This record gives sequence, C-alpha cells and structure tokens, in this order.
Amino acid sequence: MAQSTETTDWVSRFADEVVAESERRAAPDKPRVVVASGLSPSGPIHLGNLREVMTPHLVADEIRRRGHEVRHLISWDDYDRYRKVPAGVPGVDETWAEHIGKPLTSVPAPKGSPHANWAEHFKAAMTASLAEMGVEFDGISQTAQYTSGVYREQILHAMKHRRDIDAILDQYRTKKSPAKKSQKPVDEAELEAAEGSGAAAEDDGGSGSAGYFPYKPYCGNCEKDLTTVTAYDDDSTELTYACTACGFSETVRLSEFNRGKLVWKVDWPMRWAYEGVVFEPSGVDHSSPGSSFQVGGQIVGIFGGEQPIGPMYAFVGISGMAKMSSSKGGVPTPSDALRIMEPQLLRWLYARRRPNQSFKIAFDQEIQRLYDEWDRLDAKVADGSALPADVAAHSRAVRTAAGELPRTPRPLPYRTLASVADITAGHEDQALRILGELDPANPIAALDQARPRYDKAEAWINTHVPADQRTVVRAEPDAELLKSLDEPSRQSLRLLLDGLADHWSLDGLTHHVYGVPKVQAGFPADATPKELPPEIKTAQRTFFALLYHLLVGRDTGPRLPTLLLAVGQDRVRTLLGE
Repeated sequence: MAQSTETTDWVSRFADEVVAESERRAAPDKPRVVVASGLSPSGPIHLGNLREVMTPHLVADEIRRRGHEVRHLISWDDYDRYRKVPAGVPGVDETWAEHIGKPLTSVPAPKGSPHANWAEHFKAAMTASLAEMGVEFDGISQTAQYTSGVYREQILHAMKHRRDIDAILDQYRTKKSPAKKSQKPVDEAELEAAEGSGAAAEDDGGSGSAGYFPYKPYCGNCEKDLTTVTAYDDDSTELTYACTACGFSETVRLSEFNRGKLVWKVDWPMRWAYEGVVFEPSGVDHSSPGSSFQVGGQIVGIFGGEQPIGPMYAFVGISGMAKMSSSKGGVPTPSDALRIMEPQLLRWLYARRRPNQSFKIAFDQEIQRLYDEWDRLDAKVADGSALPADVAAHSRAVRTAAGELPRTPRPLPYRTLASVADITAGHEDQALRILGELDPANPIAALDQARPRYDKAEAWINTHVPADQRTVVRAEPDAELLKSLDEPSRQSLRLLLDGLADHWSLDGLTHHVYGVPKVQAGFPADATPKELPPEIKTAQRTFFALLYHLLVGRDTGPRLPTLLLAVGQDRVRTLLGE
C-alpha cells in the first residue's frame, strides 16, 4: 500500500484510519473508499458549511494521492422542508412564507434568478465555488433519489421496523444532557450552523395516536409536510395521512408512492448504509445525547450498515462576526470569500487547522496579515525551511491529486496590491505604472502577471473597506500645514526629497522612509532597532503621520513606500512643498 510522505498533519492521520476502515468493510459492489458531506440549500451555503465539505475533501484527496479509488459524495438535502424565510436574501420578501413546509425544490427561486427553484439557486453558487477550489465530488440530489423511488426498499424496511427505530429514539427523548458550567450559551443560529447534514430542527417522527412512523408524506394538495400518518398496513403498504395545513387526506400505496421522505434521524443513517459511507464529519452539537449522529449510529444497524468514522468539526467565524448561520442574511459564503482571496489561501485556512479547532476567516484588515503569513510560508516551502506539517498544509492548499491549482504568476504582496487598487480607483494604466516601479530590475510588464491576486485585492478594497477609509490623494498642497511646520519637520521633508530619485523602488523607498528619522537623529540610515534608542520609533511615527497628512489628509493610509510610488515623484515633490 502506498503511504503518504506527509505523515505529520491531521489529514494524513485521518487518511490512514479511513483506508484501514475501508479495507475492513470492503464490499465487492462498492468503491473501496466512500466519504460524504451533506449540505442543505435552504439559503446561502456559508463558510461554516464549507467545513462539512473541506474536511472529507482533504482526506479524500490525500487518499487519491496514495493511488486509491475514492468517491466523495455531497448529498444535496434539497428534499428537506423549507423552514423559514432567510433574512437579507436579494429578491426574496415575506410572500415566500407561504411556501414554508414544502420541499426546497418546490419553492420558487429568488426573483431574478436564472435557476428553476430555491434549492438550485443556492446549490449553483456553492458548486461554482467548489470548482474554483478544486474540490472533486459526486453530487446527489435527495429530491431525485426520493421522487424516483431509489429509496423505496429502504422506506418500506424502515416502516416495517418502525417499532425498533422508535425504541432507539425513545432512549433519548426524555434524557437531558448535563449542564456544563464552562459551556457558553448556544442559540438557534449556532445549532443550525453546526448541523452540517440535513435539518437540525426536523422532528424524529414522534409517536401519534396511530403509533410511531419514521416517514412523512408531502401533501398531495398543498405540497407541505404538515401531515400526520393516521394508518399504515404492512402487508398492503397502504398508508393514510391527513394534512393539518389544508385538511386534505388520502390513502396511498407506499410501495408505489414517491412524494415523501424518511424523517431526518432515520434518513441519515439509511443513506450511510445505502452508500457505504466510511467517513463523514459532523457538527459540534453531535456530542449531545440524542443528536442525529449518535442516534444514527444505532439506527444504521437496522439497515445493515455501520456508522461512519469522522471528527466533529468546530465553528468557522468571520473577523468581526461572532458566528454564522445560513438562516440570517449577510452571512459570508465561499463565493464571497473567493471574491477577495485566491482559492489557495481559502483551502489553506481549512487545511492548517484540525477539524475540532475553530478559526476565523478575515474580511477586514486582517486579510492582509493572513496573506503576509501565506507568502512567508510559500517562501519557506520554496527554500526548504518550512516545518513538515506546514509543508503538508501548503501542499494541500496549492494542489490536489489532479494537479496544481491556477496561481498568480507574480504574487506581489496583497497589501501592496490593495493599496495600489485603492489609490488608482480602477485606472488599470496607473496601476500597471505603479506595479512596474515596485521592482525596477524585474518590472511587471502586464497587469495579468499580477492576476488574479490583484483582482481579489481590488474587490476587497471596493467591497470591504469603508468609504471614509479609502485613500484620496490631495489635489493641491496643504499650504497652511506646510507654512506651520517647525525646522525639524522641514528638515525631515528635505531629507526625504533629496533621496527620493535614488530610492525609487518599493525596497528602496522602504529603506529611505524609515531611514530619514534615523539620519536626522545622527544615526546611519541602515542602523538596526537594537542600535537605536526607543525615541527613534516615536520620531518615525511622527514623521509618517506628517507625510500622510500632506499626501492624503489623514493620520494613516496605505504603506508609505507604496503610496509614494502611487502618487509619483513629481506630484510627491509638489505636495511636500518642494
């Protein structure tokens, strides 16, 4: 058996376990390794849901690298009921409430959408994001599975063994998990975000006057699942139900009826057995008694299967946002993230943290620090100085078993590109001029050399930086401020201007700008911090603030070397009073 050389990261460890478990369970009629994810397109599929996909994807991809056949299933839970109208979704208003209770594929798509229904609208955005990220998967529509009768035998089997299922569920119905003093309050949004597969709020088919039934029909009149099974005959499979929403009632033969589904806590383990799933992660709420994953581990035996192995995964947050829930509008999705960052960076964020570790994805200024960290890692991998676990995470970010992901030919610093995009405000010729001057010895000849990273940085500036923080270069010198300057301030500007032409590159200006306060205080421009008194840092901050005021009228702004290049030598000299 081929073994991975990347043995120090969590992905390799899970891959070892999955391969061993697959060999133990091996069946002639199934692919040897099956991993699974479940996504409910009930609204925008957010970055927390992406962990439900990325965890098995990374494991599956490692197993593919070892030469094994792997099937990564994504079950689109598009036959789930429409539970609520998500807030903040464009093209959706309160009239969508009339569809609550219908299958997601029977709900109209938001106004203006090119897609056939609600589920397809939200599946499309996720599918496009996964393609950009290099995620290979086999998508299965649960609407197609149920309405075509694929699960008919499993449904009849569940109904035949409904008392056994009810007995398992009944073990948990009255149990309460012990309170944990250290546990923070968990609200409905967190529960919904955590339950990656299916609908967390769906009932388990609790017993009514006619007994327990693990199957719920959608009404033949109003299409809603607000139905109650009132009678069922095992021999004939005749089932009678009544709809509490519209009063409709009918008797059908379940062996021929395809308009309904197993309740979630039975549906999920049924699919484990049907598909032969070996590995599937689950949300953090599955640690509680009675959760879908724990109960499913017992129910799956009724269908002749075994519970998958797999970790519980922690929440994924957003900088400045406590948590995410697809039930609320404005929650960032993978497509939102991919507008402002390259797929390699997004893959890396999921690959470098174990599934049980929470982390945040930055949409604010923190994205610049993340990119700096990524570029440093890229350099360390290139020169062979990176740690093995970091090399593994980097490898999983930049390539899959199918090959390298497309990358920016000249990956200039993200913060530099963002500054250039900010200052030039969409003028590509100006952006190219500035980028070409960053490294005169090896200038960029075309903007495409900096793409797609440049486009991502420009999108971040345009969509996530408030208007009052955007950079607007002064049209005219601040004559009043220039006139009020004391002699030390005038001297610092003269020192800067005298060396401007000789240092006109990104590295040169960085050295020069930081060196002016050192020279002014009598030290060499290349003196290190250890060789300087603490007051030099204060002098540098004062000098930088003066330059920002004279150039952009604020205390802060883009990194000064980039700003100076963007403004251009002639205009800098004018604005600084030469």
